[in-house]
Amino acid sequence: MPHVDQDGTDHVTTQEPLRVSILRHGGRLLASIHTALDDSQMLRFQHDLIDQIGQHRPSGVIIDVAALDVLDSFGSNTLRKISEIARLRGAVTVIVGIQPDVAFTMVELGMDAGFAHTALDLEEGLSFFGAAGRTQDSPAMRRSTLPL
Repeated sequence: MPHVDQDGTDHVTTQEPLRVSILRHGGRLLASIHTALDDSQMLRFQHDLIDQIGQHRPSGVIIDVAALDVLDSFGSNTLRKISEIARLRGAVTVIVGIQPDVAFTMVELGMDAGFAHTALDLEEGLSFFGAAGRTQDSPAMRRSTLPL
């Protein structure tokens, strides 16, 4: 993006590459966050994932947060918004890989996953949808109705 200072100097502002992968896996999207994201990066992730949901119309979205050792209220709210938007677009969201310390902090702060389901890891998140693409109900994979 071009940016012009008050003295007329032209600068080009570049965005740092987002450390998130968004892949298609069957009729689902798999979004893996590779490292901590600041608020602006989290918003870019939200925008990119919502665009992918609109483009590919998945039945499910898996968001892997295993690499995050911290999830602040902004990040938690962003994940909740993504899951609600996905739900309104017809996709079920499963958040996988929440670290024990992150889960503890979320409970202490009264944060939850909103409409998203949660699973221990990516393998359980994938099995949530089952072989035929239907959701399965197990104790480890339920919709978050209480704060995590």
